[in-house]
Amino acid sequence: MRTFHLKVAVASTGGVFADGFGIGIIGISLALATPELGLNALWTGLIGAGSLAGLFAGALWAGPVADRHGRRTIFAYNMLIAAALSVLQYWVASGLQLLLVRGAIGCVLGTDYVVSKTLLTEYVPRRMRGRILGTLSVAWAGGYAVAYGCGVALSGLGPHAWRTMLLVSALPCLGIGPFRLMIPESPLWLANHGFLERAARVVKRTMGEAVRPPMPAVRSVKHLTRWKELFSPRWRHRTLVGCIFFACQVLPYFAVGTFVAQVLKALHLKGNFAGGLIYNLALFLGAIAGLLIVDRISRRLFLIGSFASAGVAMLILSLSSSLPAALTVLLFAIFAGILSAASNLVYVYLPELFPTRLRASGIGVAIATSRVASATGTFLLPLVMSGYGVRTALAACVVVLAFGALFCYRWAPETRGVSLESIDQESSAGAGWG
Repeated sequence: MRTFHLKVAVASTGGVFADGFGIGIIGISLALATPELGLNALWTGLIGAGSLAGLFAGALWAGPVADRHGRRTIFAYNMLIAAALSVLQYWVASGLQLLLVRGAIGCVLGTDYVVSKTLLTEYVPRRMRGRILGTLSVAWAGGYAVAYGCGVALSGLGPHAWRTMLLVSALPCLGIGPFRLMIPESPLWLANHGFLERAARVVKRTMGEAVRPPMPAVRSVKHLTRWKELFSPRWRHRTLVGCIFFACQVLPYFAVGTFVAQVLKALHLKGNFAGGLIYNLALFLGAIAGLLIVDRISRRLFLIGSFASAGVAMLILSLSSSLPAALTVLLFAIFAGILSAASNLVYVYLPELFPTRLRASGIGVAIATSRVASATGTFLLPLVMSGYGVRTALAACVVVLAFGALFCYRWAPETRGVSLESIDQESSAGAGWG
């Protein structure tokens, strides 16, 4: 560990905090914007899902670009673009305008989901990788929870308070932007693309002469595009694991989290904003708990166990119609805390599935798949609630969690303790990666 590693971690976690804040603020602001913009359940679902759909496009585009041209340029400037788009939200005059701006914000944040994970993964030492990458999960949950608390604090400003909430989401982006300009390109990417002298200079300047620069891996597959290679026989199982585990995790996470106040209200709980604060506090505490255990237990055990235990909590909520209010809020908090703890694996496990030449592309495909799932869940949840009731919506979340547990039990590999250079070398040799 060097001081420089902490600088990269701060630059990455600050951006992820801004991501979480930007996504989290829309739920509470939509509840207040509905009368002024004349939103019905369809438009509420569309706008709630808008930024998540944008994340799909941004992540899918950023992966191959970052693998081909480097991580640093996108990493350095995307937060400043997100800040400018966040300011535009203040002046929207219709649901369509808000949907378009939210989609553009999501697209920019989607690029950050890819490059933040990738760049930080390729810089940090192996023995610290889980704990440092886990801070990204804490940062995202922190941003998401702070957004909800900020929304509650600003809700008393009058009928236009929702505009101020959305405007405030520009501040985290502006705050972290200058820090990112100081981070150089990944030495591992430079070495694997033939820039050995540049890689050596970056390592010497940031970590000292005692640290050996990375060695390039020989590329064994040259005729396939990165997406085709991800779904080739050698890599398709890992690609599918990344896509399925991420999608099954975020669909209930975002669907319930975005509309938690509405869900609690549908369950006839008073003080649903207070319940929402407890829910979001559980997200933050769960992320911290996940950070503490991610390097202490098997990645597979963490993955499968989180799906199963969150599913049990949600199953109880979906089946019982007479639970005390305190127990209902507690079960929602348990559900949120478990999934938030497991979200550490998105930042730790997902980059460990792929070699350097495919890492950003693999993360991008997994993120894009997860955004389809989260956007679908966020769009459908208010419609299902209004048409079939809240317990049917919660039961659907149980089905998704159960599928995730079973799929990962069958296919998810163990990656704890694996070095990134060994993944590169073994993938070039074609050994053991089916």
